[in-house]
Amino acid sequence: STSPRRKTLLTQIGLSFIVEPSSIHEDFTIDLAPEDFAQHYAKQKAMDISYRNHDSLVIGADTIVVLGNRILGKPKNATESYDMLTSLSGTTHTVMTGVSLQAKSLEIDHTFIEKTKVQFKELSDIEINYYIENYEPFDKAGSYGIQDWFSVCVEKIEGCFYNVVGFPLSAFYKEIDNIFGT
Repeated sequence: STSPRRKTLLTQIGLSFIVEPSSIHEDFTIDLAPEDFAQHYAKQKAMDISYRNHDSLVIGADTIVVLGNRILGKPKNATESYDMLTSLSGTTHTVMTGVSLQAKSLEIDHTFIEKTKVQFKELSDIEINYYIENYEPFDKAGSYGIQDWFSVCVEKIEGCFYNVVGFPLSAFYKEIDNIFGT
């Protein structure tokens, strides 16, 4: 992953790692339920890197925002960003991160999902436009970052805050502990 937020979060918990982006590109027309979509692409990304790094533990992740059954990825431009934020205004949506752990030499092939519910306040056009113009959220699923100015628009979350930032640290630690022990 090239996500600067994931890099910061993994560094925060003391991991030493090398960032190697995969060549996998998401196809939003694929017919998968949101949970399966996030896990599918997390695993595809991790396997892509794992094939070239047999002796390494590879972590792949894919975060999506889900409103109803609609998957919101990263907006391509300001218009898509505006449309996403308008659709999320005053609603509760789910942030899902699929995480895949792959290590060929250790025969590790483990993928899981973490879900967090996020409730937004009603957003005004002024707030949406301000956010897009000043924070350019084009590299963020759902077109927002809970860790930046947009935090003032979040009324409530149920679940892991770090999952919304981009990587579910607590669930990841639990899964690693289950695989390797403490």
